[in-house]
Amino acid sequence: MAKAGYSVVTGGAVALTGGTAKTVLGVKSHANFGLDLLRVWWGFVDTVATEAPVTCELCYCTWVTNSPGTASTTLSAPAITQVYGRTITPGFTAAKNWTTEPTVLTPITEVPLTPNGGLVLHDGSLGMTPDCDLAHGFALRFTAASGADTSVRATMWVERC
Repeated sequence: MAKAGYSVVTGGAVALTGGTAKTVLGVKSHANFGLDLLRVWWGFVDTVATEAPVTCELCYCTWVTNSPGTASTTLSAPAITQVYGRTITPGFTAAKNWTTEPTVLTPITEVPLTPNGGLVLHDGSLGMTPDCDLAHGFALRFTAASGADTSVRATMWVERC
Protein backbone atom coordinates (compact mmCIF):
# COMPACT_ATOMS: atom_id res chain seq x y z
CA MET A 1 0.00 0.00 0.00
CA ALA A 2 1.35 3.45 -0.91
CA LYS A 3 1.84 5.72 2.07
CA ALA A 4 2.31 9.47 2.48
CA GLY A 5 4.61 10.70 5.24
CA TYR A 6 4.97 14.17 6.72
CA SER A 7 7.35 16.07 8.98
CA VAL A 8 5.80 18.48 11.50
CA VAL A 9 8.14 20.93 13.27
CA THR A 10 7.79 23.69 15.83
CA GLY A 11 9.79 25.95 13.52
CA GLY A 12 11.42 27.65 16.49
CA ALA A 13 11.94 27.36 20.22
CA VAL A 14 8.86 27.14 22.46
CA ALA A 15 9.32 28.58 25.95
CA LEU A 16 8.60 26.46 29.03
CA THR A 17 7.78 28.00 32.40
CA GLY A 18 9.15 26.05 35.36
CA GLY A 19 6.57 23.92 37.18
CA THR A 20 3.91 24.25 34.45
CA ALA A 21 3.03 21.50 31.96
CA LYS A 22 2.99 22.73 28.36
CA THR A 23 1.89 20.98 25.19
CA VAL A 24 4.52 22.04 22.67
CA LEU A 25 3.60 20.15 19.47
CA GLY A 26 0.54 18.14 18.45
CA VAL A 27 -1.13 16.48 15.46
CA LYS A 28 -4.77 15.50 14.95
CA SER A 29 -5.86 13.04 12.30
CA HIS A 30 -8.74 13.61 9.92
CA ALA A 31 -12.19 12.07 10.49
CA ASN A 32 -11.50 9.69 7.56
CA PHE A 33 -8.06 8.33 8.46
CA GLY A 34 -5.71 7.81 11.38
CA LEU A 35 -2.01 8.56 11.76
CA ASP A 36 1.04 6.42 12.49
CA LEU A 37 3.65 8.19 14.61
CA LEU A 38 6.97 7.19 13.08
CA ARG A 39 9.59 9.47 14.62
CA VAL A 40 9.85 12.00 17.41
CA TRP A 41 12.72 14.37 18.11
CA TRP A 42 13.14 17.15 20.62
CA GLY A 43 15.97 19.17 22.04
CA PHE A 44 16.43 21.91 24.59
CA VAL A 45 18.21 25.17 23.94
CA ASP A 46 19.28 25.83 27.55
CA THR A 47 22.98 26.00 28.37
CA VAL A 48 22.90 26.03 32.17
CA ALA A 49 24.57 22.80 33.33
CA THR A 50 22.86 22.80 36.74
CA GLU A 51 19.25 22.85 35.46
CA ALA A 52 16.99 20.11 36.85
CA PRO A 53 15.58 17.55 34.40
CA VAL A 54 12.46 18.33 32.37
CA THR A 55 9.66 15.73 32.37
CA CYS A 56 9.07 14.90 28.70
CA GLU A 57 5.88 13.10 27.68
CA LEU A 58 4.75 11.68 24.37
CA CYS A 59 0.96 11.50 24.68
CA TYR A 60 -1.98 9.95 22.87
CA CYS A 61 -4.64 12.63 22.59
CA THR A 62 -8.37 12.44 21.90
CA TRP A 63 -8.46 16.23 21.38
CA VAL A 64 -11.74 16.51 23.30
CA THR A 65 -10.71 20.07 24.18
CA ASN A 66 -8.23 22.48 22.62
CA SER A 67 -7.51 20.57 19.44
CA PRO A 68 -4.78 21.97 17.15
CA GLY A 69 -5.63 25.57 16.31
CA THR A 70 -7.57 26.15 19.54
CA ALA A 71 -5.50 27.90 22.24
CA SER A 72 -2.44 27.13 20.07
CA THR A 73 -0.63 28.29 16.95
CA THR A 74 -1.84 26.43 13.84
CA LEU A 75 0.94 25.02 11.67
CA SER A 76 1.01 24.85 7.88
CA ALA A 77 3.75 24.64 5.23
CA PRO A 78 6.69 24.84 5.69
CA ALA A 79 6.15 23.55 9.26
CA ILE A 80 4.25 20.61 7.72
CA THR A 81 6.24 19.08 4.87
CA GLN A 82 5.57 15.92 2.90
CA VAL A 83 8.76 13.84 3.02
CA TYR A 84 7.74 10.79 0.97
CA GLY A 85 4.91 9.10 -0.89
CA ARG A 86 2.53 10.28 -3.56
CA THR A 87 1.88 13.99 -3.31
CA ILE A 88 -1.33 14.52 -1.38
CA THR A 89 -2.65 17.27 0.87
CA PRO A 90 -1.86 16.35 4.49
CA GLY A 91 -5.52 16.34 5.56
CA PHE A 92 -4.58 16.44 9.25
CA THR A 93 -4.12 19.44 11.54
CA ALA A 94 -1.10 20.38 13.60
CA ALA A 95 -0.21 23.13 16.04
CA LYS A 96 2.35 24.26 18.58
CA ASN A 97 2.60 26.20 21.82
CA TRP A 98 -0.73 25.67 23.61
CA THR A 99 -1.77 28.47 25.98
CA THR A 100 -4.52 26.30 27.52
CA GLU A 101 -3.75 22.61 27.89
CA PRO A 102 -5.79 19.89 26.18
CA THR A 103 -7.62 17.89 28.84
CA VAL A 104 -7.44 14.30 27.59
CA LEU A 105 -3.75 13.43 27.21
CA THR A 106 -2.62 9.88 27.94
CA PRO A 107 1.17 9.55 28.30
CA ILE A 108 2.64 6.76 26.15
CA THR A 109 6.23 7.54 27.09
CA GLU A 110 7.66 9.64 29.91
CA VAL A 111 11.33 10.46 30.35
CA PRO A 112 13.29 12.97 32.42
CA LEU A 113 15.89 14.85 30.38
CA THR A 114 18.36 17.55 31.25
CA PRO A 115 17.73 20.83 29.44
CA ASN A 116 21.49 21.43 29.18
CA GLY A 117 21.88 20.17 25.64
CA GLY A 118 19.37 17.35 26.23
CA LEU A 119 18.23 15.71 22.99
CA VAL A 120 15.94 12.78 22.14
CA LEU A 121 15.88 11.08 18.75
CA HIS A 122 13.39 8.22 18.54
CA ASP A 123 12.62 6.27 15.39
CA GLY A 124 9.76 3.81 15.73
CA SER A 125 10.52 0.13 15.15
CA LEU A 126 9.01 -1.39 12.02
CA GLY A 127 5.52 -2.67 12.85
CA MET A 128 5.61 -1.19 16.36
CA THR A 129 4.71 2.46 15.78
CA PRO A 130 1.78 3.91 17.71
CA ASP A 131 -1.24 4.83 15.63
CA CYS A 132 -4.34 6.81 16.47
CA ASP A 133 -8.04 6.53 15.91
CA LEU A 134 -9.95 8.83 13.55
CA ALA A 135 -9.86 12.49 14.69
CA HIS A 136 -7.40 11.64 17.50
CA GLY A 137 -3.65 12.16 17.52
CA PHE A 138 -0.45 12.73 19.45
CA ALA A 139 1.11 15.51 21.50
CA LEU A 140 4.45 16.32 23.08
CA ARG A 141 4.09 17.80 26.58
CA PHE A 142 6.94 19.08 28.76
CA THR A 143 7.16 20.15 32.40
CA ALA A 144 10.30 22.00 33.44
CA ALA A 145 11.32 21.88 37.10
CA SER A 146 9.87 24.61 39.30
CA GLY A 147 11.81 27.83 38.81
CA ALA A 148 13.71 26.44 35.81
CA ASP A 149 12.53 28.13 32.63
CA THR A 150 13.89 26.70 29.37
CA SER A 151 12.91 26.33 25.71
CA VAL A 152 12.43 23.32 23.43
CA ARG A 153 12.25 22.60 19.69
CA ALA A 154 10.44 19.48 18.46
CA THR A 155 9.64 17.40 15.38
CA MET A 156 7.16 14.59 14.68
CA TRP A 157 7.02 12.39 11.59
CA VAL A 158 3.57 10.99 10.87
CA GLU A 159 2.12 8.81 8.17
CA ARG A 160 -1.49 8.64 7.01
CA CYS A 161 -3.02 5.24 7.72
